[in-house]
Parts: sequence; structure tokens; C-alpha cells
Amino acid sequence: MIKRVIAKELEKALKISPVVLIAGARQIGKSTLVSKLDREYIVMDDITQLDAAASDPQGYIKRVPKPITIDEIQKTPQLLTPIKLHVDDNRKNGEFLLTGSANVLNLKKSNESLAGRLIELTMYPFSAKEKNRGINTNVVDMMFEKPLSSLKVDKNNSDKITKFILEGGYPLSFMMKSIKDRFMWFNSYISTYIERDIRSIGELRDLDSFIRFFNILAPRTANILNKSDIANDTKLNSITVDNYISLLEKVYQVHLLKPYYENIGKTFIKSRKVYLTDSGMASHILNIRDEEDLKNSRYKGSIYETFVFAELLKHITYSKDVLEFFYYRTQDKKEIDFIIKKQDNILAIEVKSSYSVKKDDFKHIVDFQSRSEKNIIGIVLYSGEKVIGFSDKLFAVPLGVFL
Repeated sequence: MIKRVIAKELEKALKISPVVLIAGARQIGKSTLVSKLDREYIVMDDITQLDAAASDPQGYIKRVPKPITIDEIQKTPQLLTPIKLHVDDNRKNGEFLLTGSANVLNLKKSNESLAGRLIELTMYPFSAKEKNRGINTNVVDMMFEKPLSSLKVDKNNSDKITKFILEGGYPLSFMMKSIKDRFMWFNSYISTYIERDIRSIGELRDLDSFIRFFNILAPRTANILNKSDIANDTKLNSITVDNYISLLEKVYQVHLLKPYYENIGKTFIKSRKVYLTDSGMASHILNIRDEEDLKNSRYKGSIYETFVFAELLKHITYSKDVLEFFYYRTQDKKEIDFIIKKQDNILAIEVKSSYSVKKDDFKHIVDFQSRSEKNIIGIVLYSGEKVIGFSDKLFAVPLGVFL
């Protein structure tokens, strides 16, 4: 079994909170992670358990052995209130471990937040580091703590980047033996899991229009979200577009990245950027099957940026520090793909799929540095093999740093 970074976070959370929720998309390894723990394990895919829980939620929580893991809790959100009452009567850390493949606390069916009683951990598809068995390295922490000039990146990793992008982080995807097998798995995942979860958590009257919406949204990954354009292209009204985006967020298939703002004499774009949360899924929907397809695709830049977004999100989530994550774009079209903020220290990151970097690739970062009083390190991630310094605060860094 490939080790997961979240395992350490889970161990800590169970020691300090009576209820821990691990939330994330289906088929990313949640059940594998929690079923190995030394505690009672129940999965709500079991129809008998589901019926018993629905018939008498309070009695069910009273009767089950503890400590307990309840897998797929989104199927029985009515258990959250009895769990709250049990914790209030007999608070004991680590007693309830819940997992959900939908954002349980934001479901309409749930009126219970478990505030003050719960720690929520978000789990993602495998990071490139996890796939490469390098779980002890947090790339973002390393970039903040070490001089970038001292970074060592295995030159062989550069050759693996395209493969990792196309596979994505779902374990059954990157374990497939052929491109065709992976293609069939993604098709099955969309129809079996995404469609089923969407139907179970939201009001979805027209499945065909939702799938059409998802296919039209996918090419917009790594772009500013323009709901009006999407509504026009899908022939859907704005309320439906908002609903579909919200549903995809709840099942962890898309993420909306906030814009950065600072008083530096610039007017900033206020809309969010939309990202699919897995580059393998994005490649599949865009019909990018292999390295040649990716090389020739007009979506190549967006796919690379989606891969980097997903990797940064995972490392930021499991960072030892509290970090903020943004994109940067001004009305006069100064744009930086990613801003990672740690108090007054900032990583400003651009993504290039090319094998070379020019000084001009840093121009918007340099403009930002000249206007802000914060300590800004500029990074252009590229497909080359070496870390190259353009100044004390500007560096070209291989994408292989994530492997």
C-alpha cells in the first residue's frame, strides 16, 4: 500500500477531537486508509447498515461499538445530530471517524455542523510525491524555508512529468496497464460515481444537461470563471450554472481559486478561476490520451497549469504552516498563475510547459515585486532539468520538483 501524507494528519486529529471527518472524491483511497485502523468499521454502502441508521439514528449511534469509523457518511447525514448529542454527553477524543465523498457539512439534508466537536480533513487524489514514495517532502514548505538556489531536482523526473499529468492521481487510473484501460476507467468513473453522487446530493432533473455542462466546463480549467459565457454555451440559465458548479465542488471535482488583492495601485479582477482537481480527469475529458496528444493540444498550457494547481493544493493543505492560496490578475492584464502567501512572504508562481525560460517570463512577477512591500520570490516552473537563478528573487524551477 502506498503511504499517504494525510495519515499523519489523521493521527494527530484523532488525538485532539472527538469527531474527525475525512472528505474527498470517490476512489482516492479513503476507505483503504481508514479500514486498516484498529477500530470498529462500518460502511454505509451496506444496505442493512443504511436502513438501520435511517430507521433509528439516535439509537443506532448509541448501540454501535466505539471508537468507530463510519464510511460514506454522506448517505446518512441524519446521524450527525445523534453524534453531536453523544459527544456532548460523553466527550472522548477519537471516538468517531467519518468519511464522505461529498461535502457532508454543506448538504441540504444536513442541518448539523458539529462546530467545536469536529476536525475536517480534506483528502485528494495521490500527489506526484506520494506516487513516487516521497511523502516526507512538502514542496511548498521547502520553497519557503530553503534558498531556491539550493534545490536539487532529479533530472530524470523531468522525463516523467507528462506521464504523471496524463495519469492524474486516482489510484485506479495510474495503475492501469494501457491507455485504453485508463480511458475506460475514467468513463466509468464519470458515469458510475460522479453522476450517482450528483443525483444523490442535489436536485438534478436533467442528467444530460449536467454532463453537457461538465464537458463544456472542462476546457475552461485554469481560466477565469465566466458564468455568462458558460450559460450561453450550455443553453442553461445562470441559476442552473451556479447549481451545477456548486454540485461539482461538493463532490470535489472542481475548485474555485480566489483572486489576490493588495493595495498597490492596481485594480484587480474579482472573479475566481476554475480548476478541475485532477489533470488526468481533465486530459480525459479533453480527449488527450498520450504524450503526442498533449504536445499538440491547444489545451496544453491549461493542462500543465491544472497539474501544478492540484500539486500545490495538496502541499498547501498538508503544510506545517497556515498558507493562503490565490491567483493574480489586474484589469491591465498583469497575470501570475499562483500566489502562495505566508504572512508577509509570498511565492509568485508562473507555469510554462516549455523546456526553456526567458527573463521576459518573469515580467509580471517583477512588476508585482516593484509595487509590493512584501517579500516576494518569483518562480517560473518549466519542463527543464535545472534550477536557474535570474536574480536573488527570481528562479526557473523544474516541474520535476513535484516528483
